[in-house]
Amino acid sequence: MDPVRNPYAPGAGQRPPELAGRDRELQAFEVVLERVARGRPERSLVLTGLRGVGKTVLLNSLRSQAISRLWGTGKIEARPDQSLRRPVSAALHMAVRELAPRHRAPDRIDEFLGVLKAFALRGAPTNAKLRDRWQPGIDVPAATGRADSGDIEIDLTELFTDAAGIATDVSTGIALFIDEMQDVQTDDISALCAACHELSQLGAPLIVVGAGLPHLPAVLSASKSYSERLFRYQRIDRLERRAADQALTAPAEREGVEYEAKALDAMYDASGGYPYFVQAYGKATWDHAPRSPITADDVRVAAPEAEAELGVGFFGSRYERATPAEREYLRSMALLAPSDDMQGAVPTAEIAKDLGRRPASLSPARDALIKKGLIYSGERGTVAFTVPHFGRYLRSQPS
Repeated sequence: MDPVRNPYAPGAGQRPPELAGRDRELQAFEVVLERVARGRPERSLVLTGLRGVGKTVLLNSLRSQAISRLWGTGKIEARPDQSLRRPVSAALHMAVRELAPRHRAPDRIDEFLGVLKAFALRGAPTNAKLRDRWQPGIDVPAATGRADSGDIEIDLTELFTDAAGIATDVSTGIALFIDEMQDVQTDDISALCAACHELSQLGAPLIVVGAGLPHLPAVLSASKSYSERLFRYQRIDRLERRAADQALTAPAEREGVEYEAKALDAMYDASGGYPYFVQAYGKATWDHAPRSPITADDVRVAAPEAEAELGVGFFGSRYERATPAEREYLRSMALLAPSDDMQGAVPTAEIAKDLGRRPASLSPARDALIKKGLIYSGERGTVAFTVPHFGRYLRSQPS
């Protein structure tokens, strides 16, 4: 069929043509927005799940909901080598700029921007020449005595409180969206929890919406014991069969194309219901199918191309980041956990036994793989892949 009309869109964070199976999360966030608008207390939100389940897409959709309610919004992607100061400054700058035209007191906006600039400058580069050249893009003088102590927990709490005050002035809210939240540095994640705790006690209209890998709740809990009650956690999983079918058939129907029932069976078997895989197999099958309706044979013919593309862009690119010792660890995991289920955790003691090594000697490889986002530890003494079907991919590769 015509590849120009192909509706499927496999891509990192790229919204699919049909956002199927996420109505519950979208409706729940609509309730959050409405409660905050009415001055009701509400917790910040954390989305967790494996790679490829659509966390970033959902995060962007939630942001669109907030924008449609005239909220101020900003989004950042956390990095393990970067402090939160500069990205949070940029995100809140954007959020307040969205609210500024509706504010009746420009001096209040300038006052907040001065605090924001002071907060940002505390995170300026340590190199003197770079520090002199770096500016956060705010045209008002930096304030003193507010959000500039150098203690990230104090400063972030003060900054969030002041930002929430601007939102209160215009009877709306501010939402800060954080992708890859598990990569926020230890001190910063503790400060973020403390700031959210203060906001929740004040009933202030600023919420954080984070997305990250399955071990994100453990990361938050390790920083502040009360984080288990501070956030509302939503696990984002693979699509149920009906939603996976809808993700395929709804875009096709808009192009006048249908699927046979057995073709949908074959697609679900191949993709496992993971949204990224649904799009990848859908795109390859469309390009190979000669006509409508799409058949199970079309899926079987197209599957090798989809798997080859996933092998390079989705699996291979991650595997290439691992050192030889880390790849050995990954291959052992794959052999010991033939199940590709999200809960397919492997005891680290079993990996050590398989490799004929002492567990302590494998800790560097394990820790490095966690930092690279290839595996996670949901429970003490176990590890699991962050990428669905990664074990299947590794078992198909030559040792």
